Amino acid sequence: MKKSTSLSGKAIVIKDTQGKGIDDIDTDMIFHNKHLHITDINEMGQHTFGNLPGWEEFPSIVTENTILIVGKNFGAGSSRQQAVDCFKALGVIVIIGESFGAIYKRNAINSGMPLILAPDIMTTTLNSGDQMTIDLTTGGITSEKEDVQSKQVTPLSKVQLDIYKAGNLFEYGKSLE
Repeated sequence: MKKSTSLSGKAIVIKDTQGKGIDDIDTDMIFHNKHLHITDINEMGQHTFGNLPGWEEFPSIVTENTILIVGKNFGAGSSRQQAVDCFKALGVIVIIGESFGAIYKRNAINSGMPLILAPDIMTTTLNSGDQMTIDLTTGGITSEKEDVQSKQVTPLSKVQLDIYKAGNLFEYGKSLE
């Protein structure tokens, strides 16, 4: 199955009650450590953001082809893979953020979850429910929203794109044999 590099879906923007993007969401807020015994990716999604105040019901609002928009330093903290896989289990197709924790970024790349770096634009101008498209090869973002109709952000690197297309790092490695 060939994976598309042009991804379209509805945004879910992680904001606080005042409408401001939430920064410094760590892996414990994404996937609480009390659920680390779960190893089946299909069971992980229901626990996503269970420890992030105001977002405990996140799994019930996600649909297939969700584009997640997050603030600065998303995924800081421990190296738990479940903090990436829980989004995959729910149907999140890409995470666009102002910045990412280093270990989280590496885990996401290795598992084939595209992370797009988009400093200072998304959490302030987009709202949950906005329809958007992102091209992983060019970094071009289009939206139905007038003030974000066309934006340029950092695209995936060649190796990130190759890992994404292969499905994950292990499959990418097999393709090199």
